[in-house]
Amino acid sequence: MVLNGIKAVIFDLDNTLIDTSGASKRAMAEVAKLLTEKSQFSEEEVHSICHSFQTKLIHEVLHSPKMTIDDLRVSHFETSMQDVRPGDHKDLAEKCYNLWKTYRLQLMTLPDSTKSMLSELRKSANLVLLTNGNRQVQREKIEACGVSPYFDAVVVGGEHAEEKPAPSIFFHCCDLVQVKPEDCVMVGDNLETDILGGLNAGLKATIWLNKNPHTNGNPKPTPHYIINCVTRLPDVLRNLQ
Repeated sequence: MVLNGIKAVIFDLDNTLIDTSGASKRAMAEVAKLLTEKSQFSEEEVHSICHSFQTKLIHEVLHSPKMTIDDLRVSHFETSMQDVRPGDHKDLAEKCYNLWKTYRLQLMTLPDSTKSMLSELRKSANLVLLTNGNRQVQREKIEACGVSPYFDAVVVGGEHAEEKPAPSIFFHCCDLVQVKPEDCVMVGDNLETDILGGLNAGLKATIWLNKNPHTNGNPKPTPHYIINCVTRLPDVLRNLQ
């Protein structure tokens, strides 16, 4: 593949290379089934518990160094249950979390078409994986989907002082593969982290993966290019000016 001055491509992980949202949704459906069949909660209460857990995930902060991310997420389930029905739900919360985590990781697979694209692209450019999030959570995803062998460097935001969209972590990615920001492109599904970060870091181009055909056609911040499937990336790179 001939690339016009592109020496490195930085990829996001979640919902770019792997279907994290889909895996989470299917794993939560298994939890709902467990709660409905094996517990005293009603269908309405189960819906409330699952919704509350997902909301807590979005806003979670690991304050204490003595608490693991697993402990925190078990507590998400426990407090969600207590909110609908006070009582001791710790054992059930642990079962729900272990089911959700295990099933979700099993579903996080790298499609064969994506593997082929990465392998071919790596013949022409350095590839860097850049993902935000807690170190343990993201490393477990990376291991589960087997993505590391396709990359020259893997960077987890939770292991650094700043995450996307901070320019510093993009500069770190560039340094790892010894290229300048203006010779790199960023590919990701999140406008506020992937695209804004790439723009702030002065990368050659930002490429937004938009899988939702109903999304506003005038995204902000504005990416240089938009694709609806990550395997369409080579076509953009070949024609990138």
